[in-house]
Amino acid sequence: MGKPLDAPLGSNSLSVRDNRTGKSYSIPIVDNSISATDFKAMSAPRAPGEREENETEKGLRVSDKGFLNTAVLRSEITFIDGDAGVLRYRGYPIEQLALESSHLETAYLLIYGSLPTKSQFQVFQDEIMHHSVIHADAEQFFRSFRYDAHPMAILTSALAYLGSYYSQANPSLQGQNLFTKGDKASLAVMDKQIYRLIGKATTLAAMAYRVRQGREFVTPPTGLSYTGSFLYQMDYLGQENYVPNPVLEKALDVLFLLHADHELNASATTVLQTSSSLVDPFSAIAAGCASLYGPLHGGANEAVIRMLISIGKPENVPAFIEAVKKREKVLSGFGHRVYKTSDPRSFIVRKTADEVFKITGKDELLETAMALHDAAMKDEYFIKRKLAPNVDFWSGLIYRAMGFPNDFFPVLFAVPRVVGWLAHWRQMMLQTGGVKIWRPRQIYVGETKRDYVPVDERIAVVGPKKTPRRWNTLGFQSGRILRRSRASTQSCEFRRVAGAIVSR
Repeated sequence: MGKPLDAPLGSNSLSVRDNRTGKSYSIPIVDNSISATDFKAMSAPRAPGEREENETEKGLRVSDKGFLNTAVLRSEITFIDGDAGVLRYRGYPIEQLALESSHLETAYLLIYGSLPTKSQFQVFQDEIMHHSVIHADAEQFFRSFRYDAHPMAILTSALAYLGSYYSQANPSLQGQNLFTKGDKASLAVMDKQIYRLIGKATTLAAMAYRVRQGREFVTPPTGLSYTGSFLYQMDYLGQENYVPNPVLEKALDVLFLLHADHELNASATTVLQTSSSLVDPFSAIAAGCASLYGPLHGGANEAVIRMLISIGKPENVPAFIEAVKKREKVLSGFGHRVYKTSDPRSFIVRKTADEVFKITGKDELLETAMALHDAAMKDEYFIKRKLAPNVDFWSGLIYRAMGFPNDFFPVLFAVPRVVGWLAHWRQMMLQTGGVKIWRPRQIYVGETKRDYVPVDERIAVVGPKKTPRRWNTLGFQSGRILRRSRASTQSCEFRRVAGAIVSR
């Protein structure tokens, strides 16, 4: 590997010598970053025997598997310092916002760049709550899902379905500059979709929950907070003067605030990748929801609970720790792609958990979680690898204590993250220079040019080991009818939360 040349004294640039050609290049450094396209100028003749697919004559490509060190845009929204354990929304430390703000106020901050005045927030809140009501036809849509459908599959589908109602919000129908013009009319259309998506996110999630429980759907109430309305829609069973428990309502609001944004994570990047084609925001948010569904992202807090259940009692923790070291078990809720020290959100969630447990009683898995936490934090294996608890380690325990089923945990992540996705979407639509469709490069390592071979002359290569079974249009295997007990896979138990009912 060649050594980089010293840059001229006082110059904010990077000097590079290409030893293939002997040429030197000076690349500007802006905000401690260099442009990947500057390397396209560093071309060279193809070496003898080199594959033409390397495209050496077209300039160097930058290889960054998994986006470990590639910046794809300039952003003003969220700052993370993973080494120092810092998270700030628009410059405000997450610790201050969690203590002083609310989820909706923070949503305004993330989307529009500043904390709202009292009158600004009132308008914002009123618009979001006004747009929480879903068209009556949606009931039929939700009832069409199987009785055991995962709630994230339902929510993802519902977000995409929602876009079918609003042709005025579709650039494919209204013109591709619908959201990019930046004029008064364009901003008004953009704001309305923001209100709709944030407002309806809780309603769609509650409907996904209730259809799984076999309950009737609930119209969003008036006079409650954002998280209060959400809890009401899930738990209301006809009680007179029912309101959610204020402690649980506040706890959920804090969790929503903490999950509102986290810079360019997998789901936010998915939203932007999808949005770069200028698709409608409902489709883009649905794509983000699908990305969040994965166990390496939004499914992590569900994985924590399953892990703690598998451990069982605190005395089983040492054996589990040793199994993790031997790579026989997976440790969930520790470590983070960005944070190399503690996740700053984890401390806030741990404090919130204490407040929730005062109402619901301590979760039976709490002692196991504490034993695992203490053992891992003292073990050199985890210390050396900087595996500290993240936000998912404690949030799952809170959701479980509040009575949410395990597979609903990712939904509780997706609902508040709609805010962050919209903030990044809005920023992209209004960015200087307009929107360019994202088109990453690849390094092709497959076969070089080869000629077609007639079927009778081909030699068998690796393929399916046996012929796939054939299925008829009803989903039955040929010659065999598959039966499944509905009762065996669907619990009829309703969610019960200690102290959740409070008279007005």
